[in-house]
Amino acid sequence: MHLLIIEDDLDLGFALQQALKAEGISSVWLRRFADAPYIAADLDYDCILLDVALPDGCGLDLLARWRSSGLTLPIIMITARSGLDDRLAGLDGGADDFIIKPFAMAELLSRLRAVLRRYAQQASTLWTIGQLQIDPRAHRVVLAGEELDLLRREFQLLLELAREPGTVVPKGVLAQRLEPLGDALTFSLLEVHISNLRRKIGAQRVRTVRGVGYMLVP
Repeated sequence: MHLLIIEDDLDLGFALQQALKAEGISSVWLRRFADAPYIAADLDYDCILLDVALPDGCGLDLLARWRSSGLTLPIIMITARSGLDDRLAGLDGGADDFIIKPFAMAELLSRLRAVLRRYAQQASTLWTIGQLQIDPRAHRVVLAGEELDLLRREFQLLLELAREPGTVVPKGVLAQRLEPLGDALTFSLLEVHISNLRRKIGAQRVRTVRGVGYMLVP
């Protein structure tokens, strides 16, 4: 998973990146309105954490600009404003969730899992894709009633493919999203993990699109 954080507070921004990294989530951290990507096409992320009050602009204006340009990524607004009007303006403007400062990292991670679950069109915390059942929180995978023994990187790889089953995920995107779990992945190392994952869940469930990437077959 790869996130964009737009937050001007140094302590909070650093803490967010560390908490996400511990969960195997990579991120890019920006601190100003002016540094944010301008159009939806420049936002190659799984989710955006967006502060409302930036030193040189308002996060709600960024939200409006991105949604009007066609961005469909989930966006969680971070704010110190607890007023109902502010939250309603954000939700009506296209935010998927709000979290009020100060907050516990455990709450943010729970809200992040929830919006990504909705984005992946999974109705419960247990993701079901064909005979596969994936529990992202417990790091547990069951295939046709039998629990599988996946290494952490294999599990994370499966989860990334499962976010968009039937859709090809480019090799470069997978390599980037798995980077927080250790050293940056080379394509040859990625292929080793794909091979190991296929051996455990069935080779027919992970399709190679030559020259592009991999797809989880529903």
